[in-house]
Amino acid sequence: MTEGHTLTIKRTITVRAVVTPRWKEDAERELSAALSNSDQQLSQLEQEGQQLVDEIRRQSLNPLDPRVQEQVASVQQQVAAKRAEFEDQKRTLLEQQRQVRDLEFDQIVDQGQIEGTCKIKVGDNLVEKLQVAVLVRDGVVEAIEGG
Repeated sequence: MTEGHTLTIKRTITVRAVVTPRWKEDAERELSAALSNSDQQLSQLEQEGQQLVDEIRRQSLNPLDPRVQEQVASVQQQVAAKRAEFEDQKRTLLEQQRQVRDLEFDQIVDQGQIEGTCKIKVGDNLVEKLQVAVLVRDGVVEAIEGG
């Protein structure tokens, strides 16, 4: 490329948020909803797992047949593995909820990332162009850092 050309590239932009009462309320509400959803999924998993086990036993001529016991054990193992995933997810959500409660107002936290584009040309500092963040307070952009 020659010096006059530009190139448009994708970059990841970090979104940082100022902790406000509204931000904390929204974050806690989202985490509570996720916890509730996780509990519902766990309950549904347990119910469906039990229904499947009951169906396997009901359809077999001999519920004590080793093949039937193997099928039941397999279902129970799958349910237990999925239950462990949900419980890990729930522990993570509870930890995040505790962390949100411990945050102080006006503290700045990383909230996520979005994708954007930028133009670069010969002579630009690529590292500086890629290191960009947006600071928001209650959803309103307060600052654009870097870039």
